[in-house]
Amino acid sequence: MACPVNTVEELYSYFHDRASTAGRTYIFLDEPQRITGWQNAVNALRVDLDCDIYLTGSNAYLLSSELSTYLSGRYVEVKMMPLAFEEYLDFCSISFAPGKTVALDADGQPVLFDDLFERYLIYGGMPAIASLNTTQRMHSTYMSSLYDAVATRDIVNRERNRDQSRVSNPELLRNVANYLADSIGNPISAKKIADTLTSAGSKTSHVTTGSYISALNEAYLFYRATRYDLHGKSMLRTNPKEYIVDLGLRSYLGGYRMTDIGHVFENAVYLQLLYRGYTVHVGALYGKEIDFIAVKDDKRLYIQVTDEMESSTTREREVAPLKSLQEEFPKMIVVRKGSYGTDIDGIAIVSARDFFLPHFQKSNIF
Repeated sequence: MACPVNTVEELYSYFHDRASTAGRTYIFLDEPQRITGWQNAVNALRVDLDCDIYLTGSNAYLLSSELSTYLSGRYVEVKMMPLAFEEYLDFCSISFAPGKTVALDADGQPVLFDDLFERYLIYGGMPAIASLNTTQRMHSTYMSSLYDAVATRDIVNRERNRDQSRVSNPELLRNVANYLADSIGNPISAKKIADTLTSAGSKTSHVTTGSYISALNEAYLFYRATRYDLHGKSMLRTNPKEYIVDLGLRSYLGGYRMTDIGHVFENAVYLQLLYRGYTVHVGALYGKEIDFIAVKDDKRLYIQVTDEMESSTTREREVAPLKSLQEEFPKMIVVRKGSYGTDIDGIAIVSARDFFLPHFQKSNIF
């Protein structure tokens, strides 16, 4: 049931007056930050009622206010994301047996892993359009409305409601989003982006560009992967990478060009690690780069990602940084296509099929 209130006082009264007197009350609030001072009402309800309160929102501001101080140690945050590939298969009623590359769809027709995975890389995992029947036109229409809702409601309007003008230009926001979507897997510099946009006629500064990038991160459209110096054991403040929350959004922003499949695949691996509960950084070691350092509790994985390893040059480029590591944590190279055995000098070689399907997730590596 919608809550027809406009002030914090009305918000409190609406739920307080309807609270159960015979047992626990369950309160659900979606995007409560639209009401100024909403956190005061939520905290008062928590204190005054025997209740559980569920808050849902689409940006990082929900728990960045004083509410997080009020609720310290009293709340559980659950981050929702688009469907992982295995969830996408469940959505389409498809299951691959371990080691198999062919399965049957809901109509009993054979489908190939490679075809489904390529479709996932293009259209992503938004549940509303997670269907084998989705066309590019259907997808574009949905993603357009989704992006506009997030950009307008969750970013521009939010800044306006907070009496701030940090992000006020929807066109510039779209240009920055387009740049990031086209640059996934590459080091990002706010100054370089600002210079590029300015030369293209969209004049801006590196400070403004940095604010727009932060806004896209806070709206969970992009995730930042900071660089970690493995020699100095410290985070580096420069040249992070940005990965997009859904590959279908990347396709939409980029006009459905799949010219950089290697970085698209890298983005998919990054998201899969987030699905598995890992914190993910980019590794730097003596001028070499390790695509991902994935950390969860006492586990650590060192991961290289590549589209293929046909040439000796590519194999050496992927293997060398991992061989130079002294740590005894698992090291692997995730490869989208081709067959290269299971091991190179103690480094696991993992196919896309194995990395993204459930039976591998249950292995000791994860």
